[in-house]
Amino acid sequence: MRLTFVAKDPESNPTNSPTLYRTDRGSWLVQGFVVTDPAALAEMDIPEGESVVEIPDRMIQFFTEEGRGVSG
Repeated sequence: MRLTFVAKDPESNPTNSPTLYRTDRGSWLVQGFVVTDPAALAEMDIPEGESVVEIPDRMIQFFTEEGRGVSG
């Protein structure tokens, strides 16, 4: 898998997290904050081998063609 850096959270200090990457497989990798809230996790059906991360709304802009700066 090859990764293309898209963006780091411009308002996160000092960790610069979350971070978004685009893969060469037509998918995204999201580095975010691990969700550990038992009540939130209980509301989801999370299969073995998957996890949940949280990112702030301000990162959504980077999922658009204009915001991510990489071709489709």
